[in-house]
Amino acid sequence: MKLLNQQSSLSDSMGTIVRFFSWSLQKLTFGFLLMVIGILGFGLWLYLRDNVNFDRARQETLRTLTGEARQIKAALGDVELRLGAMNADLTHLEGRASEAARLTEELEAQNRGLNRLTTSADQQKLNESRLARLRAMENQARTGAEEIRTKITRTQWERDGLQIALGRSATQIQLAEQQQSKVLHYARSAWASYGLQVSIGVVIWFLGPPLARLAAFFLVAPFISSRRPVQLGLAGEALPEITTSRASVDIELAPGDVLWVKEAFLQASDERLAKSTRWLLDWRMPFTCLATGLRELIQMRNLDDYATRRATFSSQEDASVELAIVNLPKGASLVLRPSYLVGLAAPLDGPAAVIRKHWRCFTLQAWATGQFRYFEFVGPAKLLLAGSRGVRAEILDGQAGGPVPGRRTNQDATIGFTPGLSYRPVRAETFWAYFRGQNPLFDDLFEGNGVFLCQQTTAKGEAAKQRAAMSSFRDGIMRVFGL
Repeated sequence: MKLLNQQSSLSDSMGTIVRFFSWSLQKLTFGFLLMVIGILGFGLWLYLRDNVNFDRARQETLRTLTGEARQIKAALGDVELRLGAMNADLTHLEGRASEAARLTEELEAQNRGLNRLTTSADQQKLNESRLARLRAMENQARTGAEEIRTKITRTQWERDGLQIALGRSATQIQLAEQQQSKVLHYARSAWASYGLQVSIGVVIWFLGPPLARLAAFFLVAPFISSRRPVQLGLAGEALPEITTSRASVDIELAPGDVLWVKEAFLQASDERLAKSTRWLLDWRMPFTCLATGLRELIQMRNLDDYATRRATFSSQEDASVELAIVNLPKGASLVLRPSYLVGLAAPLDGPAAVIRKHWRCFTLQAWATGQFRYFEFVGPAKLLLAGSRGVRAEILDGQAGGPVPGRRTNQDATIGFTPGLSYRPVRAETFWAYFRGQNPLFDDLFEGNGVFLCQQTTAKGEAAKQRAAMSSFRDGIMRVFGL
């Protein structure tokens, strides 16, 4: 058993490593494609902006480069001439200094030892005068030679710079002469002009989402989770009654009751139920009905005065969808996302009188989750709900004087809750599930006494559909308006 556990752990580790490298390879490949597309796009923009003939522009470029090369060569020839002249002057001054030094040494020898005794005073004065002139001549020559050496060094630097410029110019001329492809020309121009911007954009695309997820999970989410929860009402004595979800359910209509249901969910019905078309569930909120599919509904009314009639419902399009009935007695209500609503049964004067709207535009939780509006369905009424693999009811019932019960659920799975519950988003429990896109950033936390409903699986959750559809505009709008 221990060996099997070790093998399983090793297999999971290898699978994680393989998935990481696969993800990295995909990101790198897509990043490279983005860079290529960016360069090609800028190259096309440069091509469309360029109104001159390509061959004429190439010839003008060659003439310009050739002219610059001739100027560099002329400057280089002038530098060589100046270097030759300065080297000649240096040789002359060095020879002059050497000759002055030799004559100085001979005169100094005549003024030393016995020669000084045999030399007259006038001759000695003359020799001293000549020595002074020779020393001055030597110093002047050596000073001039040193200055010329400095000039020669600087001129050699100038020559080296011109030689480098000449080599660069020759390379540019060679490239211009070989440049026959317009695509290659504009691609090089785009890279030279916009390569840095494109590279920065690719780096931001590659590192931006991971960094944003890190900041959202470790900085933003804890702050939002600590804010005051949303509570839409007070805990009532009457609570909704929820049936067990099944693939097929029956709804009984008492005399005078009316039921509105989506056509795709009607399976069978009694003959004595009068049927007609209801274009919108509630004409006071037409856009909501159109967005959530609550349009072109089948309206069924029990025409009998005493007998109860029955209709059967199931999903005709998705076998994984199961249905549940929520009975709202008088005084009970349920905050519900209308996209999960399949049908509604109520007295004839409903449902316009049993739907309330709550706006929460100035709460941090609303901005964090993107939901600003809530729909409250007030009894007496029966709600027919559809959920992926079924609908589950979670009952929170705290004892007097005890701690307030709380329970969290995946945000994708939440269908509705009683208004007496405190509702707030809390940070997801595991970072890697959020980072890899398996869970949303927030879970829904419900506290207090009441009931909340959720799907058995999250395959149909809004956030899951948003991630699968790259956060489509339509799903985002639906979530903002609580649909």
